[in-house]
Amino acid sequence: VRVRYTFIVELQDQFPVRRLCKILDVHPSGFYAWRLNPESRRAKEDKRLLVPIKESWLESGSVYGYRKVSDDLRELGEQCGINRVHRLMRSAGLRSQTGYAKRKYKRGGAPSLVAPNHLQRQFDVQEPNRVWVTDITYIRTYEGWLYLAVVLDLFSRQVVGWSMSSRIDKELAMSALLMAVWRRKPTAEVLVHSDQGSQFSSYDWRDFLESHNLVQSMSRRGNCHDNAVAESFFQLLKRERVRRKVYATRDEAKQDIFDYIEMFYNPKRRRSFNERLSPVEFEKRHFLRLQSI
Repeated sequence: VRVRYTFIVELQDQFPVRRLCKILDVHPSGFYAWRLNPESRRAKEDKRLLVPIKESWLESGSVYGYRKVSDDLRELGEQCGINRVHRLMRSAGLRSQTGYAKRKYKRGGAPSLVAPNHLQRQFDVQEPNRVWVTDITYIRTYEGWLYLAVVLDLFSRQVVGWSMSSRIDKELAMSALLMAVWRRKPTAEVLVHSDQGSQFSSYDWRDFLESHNLVQSMSRRGNCHDNAVAESFFQLLKRERVRRKVYATRDEAKQDIFDYIEMFYNPKRRRSFNERLSPVEFEKRHFLRLQSI
């Protein structure tokens, strides 16, 4: 609009208004009205909407696409269609953080001798504190590797327990599980699924599960898809936060990962599985529905 306005003003310096209106095939009164107000109402509304759109996109760490941004605007009370949000984000160069190529893997794999695979890739759980999944990943820093263990509730994909250490041992995994038990305080039996790592095969791990009414389940060897939800969380963490930064120390990485889990992912990060709600909000609405019955 601004370029077109400048071009017409330059033409006005060369031609009388009436002749210019004949060239443009417009009425003189319409031309004068346009010159006083060159931007339409919709253009002004687009500029106004672009402000909350950018705020939503930036608060997500520049990872949200137009669907999740549209949900944020709807919660703010904005009457804006999803296609309009898509158009405005595209014109402003705001894009979602897309994923990586799928990992190649072997089908099948040897089952564990320690515990059977009770989960069997049944990731759709109808109640909280029924099935937890756990896994360990590593974060690169200039001081060396930082290892992160997490426990997720399959119902809402919420991180209910986590632990970080410079050593990848059984204490790392048990600390994350201890946090999950302390936070959730499950009253019924909970299935805890993991891979066949040595941390999850130790006698201390198995004794802890038995003493806290937790049932052990293990993936087949070398098959990451048996524990796909935990792998999916690690992909989100690394794609949206870790691989976009360089950590000088382990403490710096710990602080940033804590911020991602507790300040963004659990309370704010919308997930398609949760009807595009955050894990905390999804569980909150679940309990509200139970109270209304």
